[in-house]
Parts: sequence; C-alpha cells; structure tokens
Amino acid sequence: MKANIGISDGNSKAVALLLNKLLANEFVLYTKTRNYHWNIECPSFMEMHKLYESQYNELAEIIDEVAERVRKIGHYAEARLKDFVELADLDEEEYTDDQVKQINNLLDDHETIIRNVRGHIKMTDEKYKDIGTSDFLTGLLRQHETMAWMLRSYLK
Repeated sequence: MKANIGISDGNSKAVALLLNKLLANEFVLYTKTRNYHWNIECPSFMEMHKLYESQYNELAEIIDEVAERVRKIGHYAEARLKDFVELADLDEEEYTDDQVKQINNLLDDHETIIRNVRGHIKMTDEKYKDIGTSDFLTGLLRQHETMAWMLRSYLK
C-alpha cells in the first residue's frame, strides 16, 4: 500500500535512494568494524576488541533504523549484498591487524558518512519536504560524530 504521508512520490523516491545509499555505507562500515573486532592484534587487544564490538552493535541498530525509515516513507530497503556493493561509497580495505590502520580506516568511513549526512539534512527538509527524515538524519549525525570522536581519541 502506498504511503500517504504528505511527501510527493518523486520526493519520497529521491529520499529513499539517498537512504538506501546510506544503508549500504552503514553496512560496509558495520562489516569492516566487525572484521577488525575479529582480527585486532595489539597490546590493548581487549580494549580495542570491546570498542569495536560496541561500535558494530550500534551500527547494527543504525542499519535497522535506516532500513525502517525507507519503509516508513513507502519504499523498499535495497538490502541485498549486491545492492550494498553497487550503492556504497565506502571501500573495503586490505586485511590488517594494525590498530592504527584499523582506527584510521574506520575514522575515515565515519567522517565520510558524517559529511554525506550533513549535506542531506537540509536537502531532505527543504528540497524534498521530508522533515521526518531530516530529523532522523540529524540524530544519526550525532551518533556517527560520537563514534568518530571515540576512534579519534586513540590517535595522536
């Protein structure tokens, strides 16, 4: 059934594409964080293992929320692995067990998502007339800023 929520079909379709790209990026970041959780080797192993676990758990919740936001505006979440690969802006890196490389890779990804989301907040509100998604993205921005800050605190 079509959603009759005060957003035009064209606008909701544009927002759904934006959100599906975000979903793909979140999934890539989730997978990378989980990979690093499994493969970290450093003197602070347990601390990093727990940090990565807390972040991938938070990302799992974000993934669910993004997909559900797509559904709320009347579209399907594009959530097959081939969709993620096609839609994502983030890249998978070569395997590394190096703490600094892992942190830098994750930090770069969080900051990429932050910049993308920041650019979409005003657009979803003003251009696409979807204040609900704009508000949702604002909350998501804060979550990624916090995770980035936590990672950044490990770098000198």
